[in-house]
Amino acid sequence: MTLPKETKILIVGLGLIGGSYARALTKRGYAVRAITLEQSSVDFAKNAGIVADAAAEIRTDWIRDADLIVFALYPHTFVEWIEAYGHLLRPGTVITDVTGVKCAIIDRIQSMIPDGVEFIAAHPMAGREVYGVENSDDGIFRGANYIVTPTERNTPDAIALCRSLGETLGFARVSELTPEKHDEMIAFLSQLTHCIAVALMTSNTEPHLVDYTGDSFRDLTRIARINEDMWSELFLLNKKKLVAEIDAFSGELNRMRTYLADENTEKMKEMMRISTARRALFDKKA
Repeated sequence: MTLPKETKILIVGLGLIGGSYARALTKRGYAVRAITLEQSSVDFAKNAGIVADAAAEIRTDWIRDADLIVFALYPHTFVEWIEAYGHLLRPGTVITDVTGVKCAIIDRIQSMIPDGVEFIAAHPMAGREVYGVENSDDGIFRGANYIVTPTERNTPDAIALCRSLGETLGFARVSELTPEKHDEMIAFLSQLTHCIAVALMTSNTEPHLVDYTGDSFRDLTRIARINEDMWSELFLLNKKKLVAEIDAFSGELNRMRTYLADENTEKMKEMMRISTARRALFDKKA
């Protein structure tokens, strides 16, 4: 299914991801409107030509006119928005999101939206270490993964529409996972990696590290420049799965420590060979 060019798209939340969605869709000829909190974001988006129109207040007419609404909000803000304004959604509208956790929100959103409105959740696996629409860049979608997380409440048409959105935005791969499997994978692939990067940056208080570091430390800690409000919320909403992944990682790190303390060179090399082989699979898919 191809996302029809006549689809009326509304983006709620013009930050980095919402702004990047707007850029990509506008470039491809779609009419995109946006509602966001800050007037400065509205002004930037309109002046940069990445939206057809934007507003810093609720526009009931835009909400009712939209065929597809993308919510690029923090999880709690998304829930609060639906609680306050969900009644404005008209039957036939499909809504989707960009949030990094699914189990904590999908049932809540699906239970609150009006009859005839469908919520099909998705997660763009893309981002940068900067924020705001002024840093938006649809290039972050090239080579990246896009995950659709349907439930039994979703129709084939809405799932196909959401998949088509990912393809239209320029993602390299579009996959489907259950919300449960998504949160399990994200705990390992995204949330754990951010925990490791933060822990690396806080584990040594030497004030002149920047004068001595090499590429390996810079690469490992790239994501340590972190939005503490967003990521702490995501961690807590996926706490059980993330704690399990931290425990598993700690076990592997302790295994390496044991081999090192025992001077068990062959076991260290075995871990390194497994690591090299698994990492090579990522290089082939890049």
